[in-house]
Amino acid sequence: MRGQGQRHRGLPPEPTRRPARRGARSREQAPWKYGKTCAICLTTMKPGQGHALFTAECSHTFHFHCISANVKHGSSSCPVCRIKWKELPFRGPLPAELPQGNARINPVHGYQNGGHMTIPRPLPLPRARSFGRLHHLATLLPDADPGTFNDDEPLDLSCEEANGTQQGCLRTVEIKAYPEFTQVPENTSERNFTVLVHLKAPPAQHLLQSSSDLGDGNGVSTTRAPVDLITVLDVSGSMAGTKLALLKRAMGFVIQNLGSSDRLSVIAFSSSARRLFPLRRMTESGRQQSLLAVNSLTANGGTNIAEGLRKGSKVIEERQSKNPVCSIILLSDGQDTYTVSPTAGVHKGATEYCALLPSTTTNGSQQVPVHVFGFGADHDSVSLHSISQTSGGTFSFIETEATIQDAFAQCIGGLLSVVAQGLHVKVESLHPDVHFGSIRSGSYSSRVSDDSRNGSVDVGDLYAEEERDFLVSVNVPPGCGETALLKVGCVYKDPLMKETVNMSGVQVKISRPAFVSAQSVSVEVDRQKNRLHAAEVMAEARLSAERGDLANAVSLLEDCRRMITGSASGQSGDRLCQALDAELKEMQDRMASRQRYEASGRAYVLSGLSSHSWQRATARGDSTDSASLVQAYQTSSMVDMLLRSQTMSRPSTPRPAPQIRHAKSFPARPQPR
Repeated sequence: MRGQGQRHRGLPPEPTRRPARRGARSREQAPWKYGKTCAICLTTMKPGQGHALFTAECSHTFHFHCISANVKHGSSSCPVCRIKWKELPFRGPLPAELPQGNARINPVHGYQNGGHMTIPRPLPLPRARSFGRLHHLATLLPDADPGTFNDDEPLDLSCEEANGTQQGCLRTVEIKAYPEFTQVPENTSERNFTVLVHLKAPPAQHLLQSSSDLGDGNGVSTTRAPVDLITVLDVSGSMAGTKLALLKRAMGFVIQNLGSSDRLSVIAFSSSARRLFPLRRMTESGRQQSLLAVNSLTANGGTNIAEGLRKGSKVIEERQSKNPVCSIILLSDGQDTYTVSPTAGVHKGATEYCALLPSTTTNGSQQVPVHVFGFGADHDSVSLHSISQTSGGTFSFIETEATIQDAFAQCIGGLLSVVAQGLHVKVESLHPDVHFGSIRSGSYSSRVSDDSRNGSVDVGDLYAEEERDFLVSVNVPPGCGETALLKVGCVYKDPLMKETVNMSGVQVKISRPAFVSAQSVSVEVDRQKNRLHAAEVMAEARLSAERGDLANAVSLLEDCRRMITGSASGQSGDRLCQALDAELKEMQDRMASRQRYEASGRAYVLSGLSSHSWQRATARGDSTDSASLVQAYQTSSMVDMLLRSQTMSRPSTPRPAPQIRHAKSFPARPQPR
C-alpha cells in the first residue's frame, strides 16, 4: 500500500474504508441506501420503489424518465455539470442524429428491464489508484498556484478585428430631463425646485449569424463586449450535499452561456483558497475543461472569504491581456472563520475585505465590481454587502438553494450586455441666478462645484436598456416669459467600438406666467422621490432593528408605505410604487421577531438597499420569479437569461416566458387631440 508521503502531489487523499455508521456519516458513505436526489425533479430516489434510475459516467444520478426527456429533445450533456456524455439513456432505437458508436443501451454496472435503465447504486468517482495516470486527470484537479497569475489565455483577436470593422453601429444613451412643475409664477422664487435627470442605455444589438458575432453557449447571435469573469466560490464544509450540487449546476449554466471570446477563472475557497484554472477562453474545449474542473470540487474545511477575494483580485490585476468588461462573482454561505476575529467587530471586518478589492487602473481610480451572493441563513450579510457596495457591485440574497442558478443567470444576463462604460453625467446652469443645491444620486458619486453652477455624477457601466434617474435640486429666481434652468449632457465609452461618445446637452426650461392655476407634480419626479425616500427609510429601519427596536423599525416602514400609497405616483397605479409597497411589506414581515430578522430580514433589507441605491436588479426572496412584484430594474437581457435558466432547470414542464417588469421612468404620454 502506498504511504501518504508517496501519494502523487496534488491528488486528493484516498478515502479510508470503514463500515458505515448511523446518521449523517452513513448517508455520505452509502447514499444509494438512504436515497439521493434527482438533479432534475429534486425528489428523493431509492432503488426498489418502482423508479428506473440512470447514473451517468460523471456520477450524477437521475430518474430515467426525467433524463430520457432531456435526451429525446437533443441534449447529450449532464444537466448538472454540463459534461458531454458518451453513453446516453434511451428507449428503443437510437435517434438518427446520434452516432451508434457513441452510445450503449446499458452502461457498465447497469442492467435493462423492459427497456428501462436501472442502476442499483451510483458509480463512485474515479480514483487515481484505480485508473492510473489518466490523460484527463489534470483537468479535474486545481492547478498549482504559481507565484504570479500572468498565465491567462490570450484574447480572441479575430473578434476584436471584426468588432472594429462594424462602424456605423454606434449606439447612444438617451437623455431626458423633467422639471417638478412646468410652470412657476413670474414673481415667485423657489429654493428647492427638483429636476429629474433620466438616462436610458440602448438595447443589445442582435445581428444575423456571422463569424464576427460573439455568440453564447446556446448559439444566440449578439454583438457585445467580451467579458473577463472571475468566480470566487465557497466550498467550505457547510456547502456539502445539495448546496454544492446546485452550485455546480449553476456554474455549469454560467459556463455554457459564455461566448468563445469571454474568459473565465474559478477560485474555490474554504480554509484556504486555490485557483482551479487561469483565465481561459470559453471555446468548446475551454468549456469542457472548465466543467470538469468545477465538477471535481468537494466541500470541507472552514470559511476564508478574504483569501478567496485576495486570489480573485490577483487574477485580475496580474492578467497580461484584458477584455473590455471585467467582474467578480463572489458566493459564500457562512461567516469568515479566519480573517476576521469574533471580537474585531462588523465594521473592522468590512474594512479588511474592502482593502482586498481589485482595481483596473494603477492609481485605483476605477474598481472592478464584485457582485456578491449571500447563500442561506448563516452568511455574513453585513460584510458581503460592504464588499459589493465599495466595489460598485450588487448584493443578492439567495434564501433557498433551488434559486442559486436563477440568481447567477440574472447577474450574467447583465454582465453580458454592457453597452456603456465610465459614463459621466454633467449638469450646467443656464441662468446666472440658478444654482444647484444637491444631487440625489443614491450610491453613485456626485459633486457640485464651489460656485454651485455645475454638477456631475459618475455612473460607470450600463447594461443594455438599463435606466438611471437622479434628482437635482435648484433654486428658481423670479422671471417672466420663460426661464432656462439647466443643461444635461454625458460622456462615456462604447466598449465594443472602443470609442468615446459625447452626448449633447438637453435643456430644461419652465414657463413663467403671471398666474398659475392648480397644477399637479410631475409623476416621473414623484416616482423617483418615492424610491429614494424608501431607500432612506429601509436604511433607517435596519439601524433601528440592529439596536433591537424592531417595533420602531416596523413603524418606520409602515409610515413609508402610507406615504408612497398616498403620493401622486402611488395614486396613479405606478408599477415601481407598487413594487416598493410590496417590498416594504415583506421587510415588515421579516422584522416580526428577532429570530426572523437574524435569519433572513437583515440580508433581505441589505439586498433591497443595494438594488435601489444602484438602480440595478438583485435577487432576494421571490424577485426572480416571473409572478413577483419585486422585479424593479430587470432588463430584457436579464429576463432572457432567467428564462433559459428556468427552462433548463425544469425541462419537463417549461415555463411561459416571464413578462418584463421594468422600473419605467417615463411611460408613454397620451398624444394631444
